[in-house]
Amino acid sequence: MMILLKLFLAHIIGDFFLQPQSWVKDKDNKKLKSPKLYLHIGIHITLLFVLVPDITLWPVIITVGISHFIIDAIKLLFQQKKTKRLWFFIDQLLHVASILLAYYIFVHSFEIDDFLTDQILLFIVGILSLTQPVSIIMKTIFSKWNISKLTEGNESLKDAGKYIGILERILVFVFVILDHWEAVGFLITAKSVFRFGDLKESKHRKLTEYILIGTLISFGIAIGVGLIFKMLQ
Repeated sequence: MMILLKLFLAHIIGDFFLQPQSWVKDKDNKKLKSPKLYLHIGIHITLLFVLVPDITLWPVIITVGISHFIIDAIKLLFQQKKTKRLWFFIDQLLHVASILLAYYIFVHSFEIDDFLTDQILLFIVGILSLTQPVSIIMKTIFSKWNISKLTEGNESLKDAGKYIGILERILVFVFVILDHWEAVGFLITAKSVFRFGDLKESKHRKLTEYILIGTLISFGIAIGVGLIFKMLQ
């Protein structure tokens, strides 16, 4: 379990924290000719060697690294502007599948002594997955709508919504793993009160729907991650 969590941790850090948006655009424009693609794969492999330092596990590291390159290459070659959202989710599902497959082929019978416990690693993966990865997932989902038009004349601070979403997901995650479901309900109520000004006008129906969809997805994912943590610990 510890090794598997480290493989997922490397993926989360490499794909969502150490890959600037400028790299993504460069890869979309230049496809396989983009140097950022190969730099991205190099960072992934480096992270894997850092997090899983046992040299006997090099087959799984190389397999995950090569599969990551193949999956990214397929995505770049076949995705189109209209199918970009779909390919984002296909890409992530294939990465998860390749990590699981490599783990069960090469690693399942191995054990590594480490100062980090499974529970701590699981907690770290849970927290990190609720930050930038979920923000990107939600941005991808909402990209089909012109959100800037809905919020015209009622703009907020730059990236404020993103950070509010991250904080609320982390709080929900912590409340769930501590079995304080009443705190989750309080958080939803508090957010509803603060959003009342946005929701009370009938002319803001589209904005209301956007806020409700975003809230339900954000809270739903956080609750789901919290329940998975409780199930695996």
